[in-house]
Amino acid sequence: MKVTIDAGLCTGCSLCVTDLPEVFEMGDDGLAVVKVSSPGPDLAPKAKDTAATCPAAAILIEE
Repeated sequence: MKVTIDAGLCTGCSLCVTDLPEVFEMGDDGLAVVKVSSPGPDLAPKAKDTAATCPAAAILIEE
């Protein structure tokens, strides 16, 4: 699994950081960035849930 964020879609709401701080953090520009692009199997389900709830649909998951 690979997690990325489309910076063109991200609104900086920080929901992903609140939900999964092990994988996401806020960048200096106020937009979310990925800290861990390949989360392990223990974080994969939560990463998928976080992507599904992103209001901007900015989180992309590749299997």
